[in-house]
Amino acid sequence: MSNVAGKAYGMNVITPMQPHWTWLNRLIFMLARSLPATLAGLLGLSLIHFARWVIIKRDQWPDLGQGRPRLRNDYMLFCSNFNGTWDQYIDAFADGIPNGLDLFWYCSTKYPHSIPVTPFKDYIRQNQIDTDYYYNATPGSGQRDIKAALRVRRALLDLAAQHASLPSDGFAREYRRALIAIQNDLGSPGYAPVASIDTERADTNRRERVKALWG
Repeated sequence: MSNVAGKAYGMNVITPMQPHWTWLNRLIFMLARSLPATLAGLLGLSLIHFARWVIIKRDQWPDLGQGRPRLRNDYMLFCSNFNGTWDQYIDAFADGIPNGLDLFWYCSTKYPHSIPVTPFKDYIRQNQIDTDYYYNATPGSGQRDIKAALRVRRALLDLAAQHASLPSDGFAREYRRALIAIQNDLGSPGYAPVASIDTERADTNRRERVKALWG
C-alpha cells in the first residue's frame, strides 16, 4: 500500500472550497497562527509527525503539459504523516482538536464536522488521494522511537564526557543513574503489531525490499 512506509502512514486530502469563501479560510488560518493555544490538543498527540493545511487557488495549479486547468473551485490541501492506522489517527485527531478541525475545514464544500466521527471519516475517505511515492528514512522507527534514541544518545554523551574525570566508583554511580533514567528508552526498533489487514499486506509486499536495505 503506497500510503504506508514502515511504521508511518502518509495522508493527502484535497477538499473543494467555493472561491467566495477562500478569504474566510485565510482569515481562520491567520487567527490560528496568532493564537497557537487553539491547537494545543495536537501537542498531546505524539503519533503525529507532521500536519499542514494549505489553500490552493484555482489559478495556482501547475501546467505540466496538460494545459492550464479551468476549475470552478479553490481547494484545501491537507498533508500529514503519523504512526499507526488510518482509523486510529482520525479518531485521535477528532478527539484531540474537534473545534480546530471544524474551523480549518469550515469553508470546505459539504464538510460534515468532526463529531460524530463516522461522517467525518467518510468525508476524509472520499477526498483522500493516495500517496504515489512515500520515502521513510527510518522505516522501523516511529516518532517515539526516534525521540527515545535521542535521549539515549544524550545520556551516552554525558557519560563519555564524565569518564575521563571521574574515579571508577563515581563513574559507576553515574552509569547506574543514567541507566535508570533511560531504561524505558532502550527498546528495539521494528514494525508495530499488525493493526489491520491492509497494514499486514503492506508489510508483506515490502519485506524483501526492507531486508535488502537494512538487513
